[in-house]
Amino acid sequence: MNANTVQVKQLSDELGVAFGTSGVRGLVKDLTPALCFAFVRSFLQSVCPSAKRVAIGIDLRPSSPEIAKACLLASESFGTEIVFCGALPTPALAFYAMQNNMPAVMITGSHIPFDRNGIKFYRPDGEISKADETSIMNGIVEVPELVSEQVAKFALPTVDHSAIELFKRRYQSLFPSTMLQGKRIGVYEHSSVARDVIKTLLAHFGAEVISLERTETFVPIDTEAVSEEDVQKGLNWSKEHKLDAIISTDGDGDRPLIANEKGEWLRGDILGVLCADYLQATHVAAPVNVNTVLELRGTLQRPERISLRTRIGSPYVIAGMEDLLQQSPEARVVGYEANGGFLVGADFVVNGETLHALPTRDSVLPALIVLAMSFEQARPISQLTAEFPERYTASDRIKNIPTEVSRQLIADLKISKEKQAELLSVIAQDTETLDVVSIDETDGLRMTLSNGDIVHLRPSGNAPELRCYVESGEMNEIDLKVSKILIRTNEMRKV
Repeated sequence: MNANTVQVKQLSDELGVAFGTSGVRGLVKDLTPALCFAFVRSFLQSVCPSAKRVAIGIDLRPSSPEIAKACLLASESFGTEIVFCGALPTPALAFYAMQNNMPAVMITGSHIPFDRNGIKFYRPDGEISKADETSIMNGIVEVPELVSEQVAKFALPTVDHSAIELFKRRYQSLFPSTMLQGKRIGVYEHSSVARDVIKTLLAHFGAEVISLERTETFVPIDTEAVSEEDVQKGLNWSKEHKLDAIISTDGDGDRPLIANEKGEWLRGDILGVLCADYLQATHVAAPVNVNTVLELRGTLQRPERISLRTRIGSPYVIAGMEDLLQQSPEARVVGYEANGGFLVGADFVVNGETLHALPTRDSVLPALIVLAMSFEQARPISQLTAEFPERYTASDRIKNIPTEVSRQLIADLKISKEKQAELLSVIAQDTETLDVVSIDETDGLRMTLSNGDIVHLRPSGNAPELRCYVESGEMNEIDLKVSKILIRTNEMRKV
């Protein structure tokens, strides 16, 4: 069969598809069979050239099965045996692949809108690195001329359920089987691919599970920027159903969304600290945008917990965990992100059982840890952070703003005290003048202010959005501060 020689980067540039903070992302119309074939073929030949088997999974987006067909064809062309795991959470696929020493490909766009999708890649030892991404992009591959016709005729193979069963077993023996008896827990199902496994696990631990808003239409839930609609839903569901907690995730099940008994969604970066405390982690890698409660709590640990701040995105957190392990091979290393995704960098013993490393984002472990903490401490979830320092974070974003515009705005702010003053004036008190006392450029522009607040702006790595994060010692009006910063930023871009 005739084939065309293709450089992945050239083809992806032509179609406007690229790697984001985690995985390839693009509009569905641009994720053509040829491009998806090229990405997977390049991944196998440049990152996993000795692979004999590959695991492939999908989320519940309407476009995912067709993209999977191109990925399966690419794997077949490389001569690998395929384990098609069907629709399952990304961490379940990654864990299965790691335990069976094979690479994996997950078709998912995570939390981004349904008109977009993507592909995540995993080596046998975990998520690919940024260096691997470069190798994939630089790859030169042979793509069949009639690949679109082949995809149209291709039938997805029978689903192998081994991965999802292994993922359930990972947690079933880790916590007391009765820890949720007498608890009413809502599962905001929407279109999360993790919804069924979460319900199964909650029932295993004795909970009465209340299903909430299951839909077959894809719903883009961003756990880092929860919509006002979903905020209100949580409050309403808690009252209506008298719930002890609400559990949900983003689309591919690697980011958790957890509400306490009041229906208030927990911030992902506070969730990460709770999990690090529960696991008695000695070292934590986390992005620069997470709450400084991480360090404040770390000083109370004995020995003092070591933390490493990274750029935003799971590949950077994973690299940070690897650096910490190189420095301290016996360390109990974890990582987490502001979106709630939690990563286990080393094997842990928890309640007498081994929790194996899973260096990719997971939504299930943090949900179960919070429920276990509530059970063990005999207090509601809302009280688990009662001893935490009063540092609060909020975030939101400007949508549909070109990345180059976001970068220029940030570059202008960095060098201009006048522009900094203009931006910060919208959150200053009546008689207050806010000055920037320090700047962190690890990822975007993170400004520590004279009143102790932190304002952080950065372009999203997954979509044409400008994200804003604010941290403050005062909870009142923190969401309003984020809103004001974004409104003023949008005004400044148009001047």
